[in-house]
Amino acid sequence: MDTASRLLLFLDVVEHGSLMKAAESRKIDRSVVSKQISKLEDDLGVRLLNRTTRSISLTAAGGEMIKKASELRMLMQDTFTVAENFHSEPNGLLRIAAAPLIGRRYLQPVINQFQKDYPQVDIELRLDSKVADVVSEGIDLAFRVGEPKDGSFIARRIAQNRMIIAAAPSFIKTYGMPSKIEDLMHLPAATFVSTNARIKEIHYFNKQGHPCTQPMKSVFSANDGEVLIMKTLTGDAYFAGPCFILSDEIAKGDLIPLVTNTHLAEYSGMYAVYPHRDLPKRTLLFFNAVREYIGEEVPIWESNIKDFDNMYRPHYPRA
Repeated sequence: MDTASRLLLFLDVVEHGSLMKAAESRKIDRSVVSKQISKLEDDLGVRLLNRTTRSISLTAAGGEMIKKASELRMLMQDTFTVAENFHSEPNGLLRIAAAPLIGRRYLQPVINQFQKDYPQVDIELRLDSKVADVVSEGIDLAFRVGEPKDGSFIARRIAQNRMIIAAAPSFIKTYGMPSKIEDLMHLPAATFVSTNARIKEIHYFNKQGHPCTQPMKSVFSANDGEVLIMKTLTGDAYFAGPCFILSDEIAKGDLIPLVTNTHLAEYSGMYAVYPHRDLPKRTLLFFNAVREYIGEEVPIWESNIKDFDNMYRPHYPRA
């Protein structure tokens, strides 16, 4: 391993927070990592890390070298990007990360067609509810709901993601059809809860255009949107959440939109996240394929709902 490779390994150690985690990410033994970091310190003639049995910390020299290591990684990635774009046919490995529902419903159909069109591209799809770190995990393209707050990478909005309130016909038969959002206050609800988000109330605008919230009586919560829809289909609870969770339940009549005269606040949009502005050819082609599949004007999850453009919109002049 040369000095440049050791610098990149040093960067992995710092980003993962330990020698062991860096070793696991590279599928090598911890002792190999420790030995190579020691050799790097010998090469440079300075100590980079303060190490204890439980933790590591950067020395002053290490803090400066980590900046150079980051620049080196970016230079290497840019170099491969330039070289790859000279190929007439996209090839190589494309690493994609997404939440499980997004991956199964909106990416897998694109992947299937993409690999028919570009058989030289291998794809690694990582599905995890945890938000992926595109830099340290080597992800080429990540798809997530919500605008990322970290400005160290590029984020592009793909589609809007409006809210909907829906229930099964059997729920309406039991509790009646609510005529206004306040009618939902004491009705059982299925709600989304995860480490990153909690939907325990409905955000909407009143007739004066002022933001308001309506608490929900949650009787069931889960961190998986498809499970919430399964619960809603039983008729035991209504659902209030982003449209992308739905499939064709509204079109088939299995679920019915409620209080559609309410002006609901828009949920966070769907974003594509990637580490550098200049995308390799294979990554750019896949990004465009996903955007085309989802729909650039009206996303696929809204086009499945008849007349949805007239639902949950303001029907009154603002004061």
